[in-house]
Amino acid sequence: MTHNKERRENYSTLVIHSTDNSFGFGYRKNNNLESDEFFIKKFDNDLCNTLINDFSKFISIENLQKVRKISVSIGPANFNASRLVVVLARTISQQIHCPLDGFSSFKIMAKRIATKNKIFRNKQSFWIYKKLKRKGFIAGKYEICHKAQQHTDLIIRETVLPKIIQEFESKELFFEANYEDKDDLAELLDLSNKNFLNENVKSWQKVLPLYPISPIN
Repeated sequence: MTHNKERRENYSTLVIHSTDNSFGFGYRKNNNLESDEFFIKKFDNDLCNTLINDFSKFISIENLQKVRKISVSIGPANFNASRLVVVLARTISQQIHCPLDGFSSFKIMAKRIATKNKIFRNKQSFWIYKKLKRKGFIAGKYEICHKAQQHTDLIIRETVLPKIIQEFESKELFFEANYEDKDDLAELLDLSNKNFLNENVKSWQKVLPLYPISPIN
């Protein structure tokens, strides 16, 4: 019991995130927002060669040993970037025996989008989408879970994991996906710490990239 309490009171959280053209890392000590550290970088075709080097520059071995929870964005985003950041997160989780969970990139931005568009009413739902180069959209659906007076109180549930849809019904709310590197890393840190009770050290086996479409679309 004492060991578990010590782990909860002295821990750090690591998150890894990717978008259509960037990736980043976030690190927080003891869920203290003032301790947040971020690394954000635009990528090109050499991401597979630079990702691990950039990660090793971002976090020291000493700080990595203090990590008790890892979270990663699983997409939808750049196909190769999603695959690479999930592989990195799974590998680290397995090696340091640390729980891992994954969140869709739309879930990560949902609170920010709801706040910007003043969606605070309990049970109100909305879609977040990306238009495909061909016909249709990738879209996920989100719902406000309780009545909130301030955006900091918002709890948002992902009711439909991002998938391909052909069109929206006219009566539904829908907003285009908008990646914000630093804000999304900070939100991912928040989500990770709220879900900190998940202490399954083999949870990395269940975290997979989200591929709604083929890599050529």
